[in-house]
Amino acid sequence: MKKIVTLGEIMLRLSTKSGERLFQTDNLLMHYGGAEANVAVSLSQFGHDVKFVSKIPNNPLGAAVERHLKSYSVDTNSLIKGGERLGTYYLESGVGGRSAQVTYDRKYSSFSQLSKEELNLDEIFCDADLFHVTGITLALSPALRELVLLAVRTAKEAGVITSLDFNYRASLWSQQACSEAIKPLLGYIDICFCGELDAVHLLGIEPASESLLKDEKLKYYYEKINELYPNIRYMASTFRTVLSASTNKLQGNIYTKGELFQSKELLIDHIVDRVGGGDAFAAGAMHGILERWPLSRTISFASMASALKHTIHGDCNAFTEEEIMKVLDQEAGKIVR
Repeated sequence: MKKIVTLGEIMLRLSTKSGERLFQTDNLLMHYGGAEANVAVSLSQFGHDVKFVSKIPNNPLGAAVERHLKSYSVDTNSLIKGGERLGTYYLESGVGGRSAQVTYDRKYSSFSQLSKEELNLDEIFCDADLFHVTGITLALSPALRELVLLAVRTAKEAGVITSLDFNYRASLWSQQACSEAIKPLLGYIDICFCGELDAVHLLGIEPASESLLKDEKLKYYYEKINELYPNIRYMASTFRTVLSASTNKLQGNIYTKGELFQSKELLIDHIVDRVGGGDAFAAGAMHGILERWPLSRTISFASMASALKHTIHGDCNAFTEEEIMKVLDQEAGKIVR
């Protein structure tokens, strides 16, 4: 299997039980997660050697983060200890027509104070096959934007495949600020997770004709992105139809060399926890690319990985490649004996 590096913030998640509002609850469930950490867990579950790079406080919460990652066989040797707090976010679970809501409490976290001087990037990327990062890290501080750009450049110089998930979060920064931070990275990226709204609002691409079907629109945007950044070898995203907070439809898309491959549309009913679904999809797509699967198989696997993530609590996907493949081949809801 491959050696993979991810860099980002892992946080403590405190979530309400289904049917409770955050302001009224007196009982919160604890999990640990963050975009890059979730991807690290998934890829480790698929059998890869995965290193997660971050900064955590030297206290019991930091120790809990290490324990969480090690329980999924993620390499924690590049976790820097320092700072005073672990970033936190609160999740009010959605039900029916009421959407889930996230409240961040991550300012001045240990990770937000990580500096490039604390990392030996040459050592981190030694013998690595792939490096993954997301736009969330870019949003946290100017210093982290410099660090991510340096890390991507260093990875490319070392011959490492680079992956970027735009992961735009309106609660963290503006579209303009995100655009200014992401564009300098794109000339160094091999695999990009982005969709129609990213193309229009972050990259300034002219909106597609309304007469086009949605898959034709997506292909148009990916073609335009490739004209600007021909180095990007793969682009991927999902179409999500929200019937309610508890029931969604999901279809995966992956594009390369002028061709768009799509999965079947999957019905996800009943959703247990939607958080981390995009990270599970990204990890599934990267796994297929690294294993050189046909892209039709890759996108089906990535979409099912995401769908399965919706069925378990917590941020990260706890399914192996074998388990995902079995679900792809079996009747939905069937008891496995």
